[in-house]
Amino acid sequence: MSGTRNGAIARARSRMDDGSFLEDLRRRVAIPTESQVEGRQPDLYRYCTEEIGPSFKRMGWQVQIFDNPVKERGPFLVAARIEGKGLPTMLGYGHGDVVRAIKSEWREGLDPWEMKIEGEKIYGRGVVDNKGQHTLAMHALDAVAAERGGRLGFNAKFIVETGEEQGSPGLEAFITTHKELLAADFFLGLDGPRQSFSRPELNLGCRGGVMFDLICDLRKIALHSGHWGGVMKDAGLRLAQALARIVTEDGRIQVPELLPKAVPESVLRAARELLIDPVPGMPEPDKDWGEPGLSKPEKVLAWTSFIVLAYSCGNPDNPVNAVPGYAKARCQIRHTVDTSRDEFLPAIRRFLDKHGFQDIAIGTRVGRDQFTPSRTDPDHPWVRWVAQSMSRTMEAPTNISPNSSGSNPSEMFRAHLDLPVMWAGQSYAGCSQHGPNEHGLRTLFWEGLGYMAGVYWDLAEGGTPKPRGVT
Repeated sequence: MSGTRNGAIARARSRMDDGSFLEDLRRRVAIPTESQVEGRQPDLYRYCTEEIGPSFKRMGWQVQIFDNPVKERGPFLVAARIEGKGLPTMLGYGHGDVVRAIKSEWREGLDPWEMKIEGEKIYGRGVVDNKGQHTLAMHALDAVAAERGGRLGFNAKFIVETGEEQGSPGLEAFITTHKELLAADFFLGLDGPRQSFSRPELNLGCRGGVMFDLICDLRKIALHSGHWGGVMKDAGLRLAQALARIVTEDGRIQVPELLPKAVPESVLRAARELLIDPVPGMPEPDKDWGEPGLSKPEKVLAWTSFIVLAYSCGNPDNPVNAVPGYAKARCQIRHTVDTSRDEFLPAIRRFLDKHGFQDIAIGTRVGRDQFTPSRTDPDHPWVRWVAQSMSRTMEAPTNISPNSSGSNPSEMFRAHLDLPVMWAGQSYAGCSQHGPNEHGLRTLFWEGLGYMAGVYWDLAEGGTPKPRGVT
């Protein structure tokens, strides 16, 4: 083996320069893998059987494709390259499904299923969630193997699921059934944004999401507003009043059980040390909204938020002169591991009853699975090792976020496989993830190809935390 670390990094970044990375990504974007849209299951299978599976096989990996244990959900692909006992073993991750394309909302000249490059921006549904990221990981792994003369020098496994945008139905059951197949020393996925253009980033888990409805169902009919206004309860007002009790006019949550009782110092330190670059076009946080005394990173990474996702009362597009008898709000709580999600809805029920809102019901049929929170300790040896490798390549400190502000399946891997979980961000805050005009930046992908190749190279060089000997 005559290759070098710098040679591996250069090989990986050349995949952007010569167009091979973009060509692979273009094919993958063209497959409409909307897991939230009925009838897309054949496309989810096609993504694994005709695109990702053959690509891994060309890299010299063994590939298995499994049906989802949940009926009518997309499959799982597991690729592996086992090179020897006693070597460190990495478990990588990607998801091939995307959110709804909503083609009509993309600006003129853009199609969610036809990747288009305009300057630095690479447009297409899935470019940054998550087809671009797992394509990047695959190219970086392949470049390292090529530089080492056909060997990685460590053991690697990679799982691609096709239901993350629906809450990963079936993934937890799949992991628990296939623990040996997925056994590793650490989990390193690629997803989410970088918060700095000058630093690489690792986040160590996620906030959990709990979604539910608050419903005020007073009567089956709406009553004439002239005859009954001021006489009969207004469902829209009652629901608004209940929400205003739960969250104050300045955004502070009033139900104590929803809030962390304590946050570890290592987590607060990591949040405070994050470098967050401003992104043109992104709004500034409202300074007087939310828990007082906390910085923006502490609010979104170490605290709880309560959001009203949608509010329905009457027909705003065609209102009638009537006192509404029914109103509903779809609500969401984002929370960290420092709270107990099982307490949330009972606590809200008690809180509403205490304040006289017995007429507000709580509904839990929200139509999707919901992720639990997860966090790996920022001081974990594998976290420090990966961060140092990334810093070496980028010649800059690595941002270490204690968890992401959003949700993902981190806890399924951390809890059931006993793994430290890390995610390397490859996009940025202005990428329009989940929205129209989703795009990635060529520069960030080019940098990511390099520092991920650096991590993969270093895994074979020794100096890692002691492997557990899993293969």
